[in-house]
Amino acid sequence: MPAYNSAFLQDTDVRIIGNFALLPLRTKIRGPAYTLPPLPAGVAELDLDPDHESYDILDETLILFRANTLFRNFEIKGPADRVLIYGILWISDCLSKIKSTHTFREAEKAITTAALEHFAIPGDPAFPLNALYQGPKERGEAEILRGYIGQMRQELGIRLLGRIYTDGTGKPSKWWLSFSKRRFMGKSL
Repeated sequence: MPAYNSAFLQDTDVRIIGNFALLPLRTKIRGPAYTLPPLPAGVAELDLDPDHESYDILDETLILFRANTLFRNFEIKGPADRVLIYGILWISDCLSKIKSTHTFREAEKAITTAALEHFAIPGDPAFPLNALYQGPKERGEAEILRGYIGQMRQELGIRLLGRIYTDGTGKPSKWWLSFSKRRFMGKSL
């Protein structure tokens, strides 16, 4: 059984830097991504339909994370899959920073700090997946890509925390933390 690919592969009118798609995001965090409309009142993030106008690649990443993490191989079919791979690896990195004793605030601080620290982008020598990604052609594109990935990391961290701490006990979900040691494709950021 193959891993799940992105549903955003059909989106051909998105900007691509290297071979990384800059897909629209539903976010309040400033950055270069086109912003999708916020969720309407009464619609929960967990109940969002994939056909809804506010559904984005980060929703898809959170939905497919647990299933795709179990796979060691992943067939890349387009630039949206590369965004999905990066998102899955970022979620794995976030889960490794959350301890089972962390309160919501401690986990939020750890993930926000990790999202804001300097990170390698495709094309940098320190980027672990350079075999799968092309780097930007010029410096301006590199800054836009760094801004987009930073925006994506921050928003994905916020949404992940919302899912891990949903039960109201103030403790992280053991079902999510059970994936903290798993490595998608045997890689990490």
